[in-house]
Amino acid sequence: MVIYITKTTLIMKRIFTLMLIVVFSASLLTSCKKDKGNPPTLPPAGSMTIDFSNFSAGTKSAVTDLPKGVNEINWDYAALMAGSWKTIIAGTLAVPVAAFKLAVGKTPTYVSDKLWQWSFTVPVLSVSYTARLTGQIRSTDVLWNMYVSKTGTGSFTDFLWFTGTSKLDGTGGQWVLNYSPVYNELVLQIDWTGSGTAVTYVKYTYVRVLTSDTPRVADPFKDSYIEYGSAATPYNSSYNIHFYYLADWYNANVEWSSTGIIGRVKCLKFFGDSNWHCWDALHVDAICP
Repeated sequence: MVIYITKTTLIMKRIFTLMLIVVFSASLLTSCKKDKGNPPTLPPAGSMTIDFSNFSAGTKSAVTDLPKGVNEINWDYAALMAGSWKTIIAGTLAVPVAAFKLAVGKTPTYVSDKLWQWSFTVPVLSVSYTARLTGQIRSTDVLWNMYVSKTGTGSFTDFLWFTGTSKLDGTGGQWVLNYSPVYNELVLQIDWTGSGTAVTYVKYTYVRVLTSDTPRVADPFKDSYIEYGSAATPYNSSYNIHFYYLADWYNANVEWSSTGIIGRVKCLKFFGDSNWHCWDALHVDAICP
């Protein structure tokens, strides 16, 4: 039997083949789009920073010349401990912390395999850095890596300044920060919990083993920590501090009102007792209620 293939038949076959290619290509594009999904939600900026605003120089007592016998030792001691931690963040970790805050407002691009990237410029103290933050969605969490580069004096490229993980539902996670491009070693671990954009708990643990001194020696501040969380009325904020200071270890608790300014502190080693020591709205020592 002889089968005759007409010109019309050939054209129809070609059209059918083209249609199959178009449908198959569209299917692939749709599949890729579905596979890409949505970018991971960045943890809130507060997951990396503890609130020290109530113990900064700008919140000092409005009383410039205190009357004789009037003291503000209690607030001063709380501010001393908080200030030591603030110095660590404002100094060695200023760049990565600033970079992460900027990333929160940027739009990421898709790379591959559920990996997304945020890229931007970070100005810190008149110096510009370029940063790229990657977030990869995994089965139970998101893996974060922040790479920072600098040109010119003291240049470096793609320094992994911090890494971290966060829960898929955004309710908590951990950051681990390196000291600097010169000393590429762990310095700070941050554990946090929260809900939405609100962070309810942050803990800094100082994990650096050696100081920057020459010769390098054991860092006495290692294993110090500060926990920031909520407290009961009338105080809505608290610190729990394990702190190395003047060749000794101190344990202290601080509670204060972020709106009423009043607060209290207790530290057995400093005050010589386990009582609360309070201050009023002017930061002046007061009798605890």
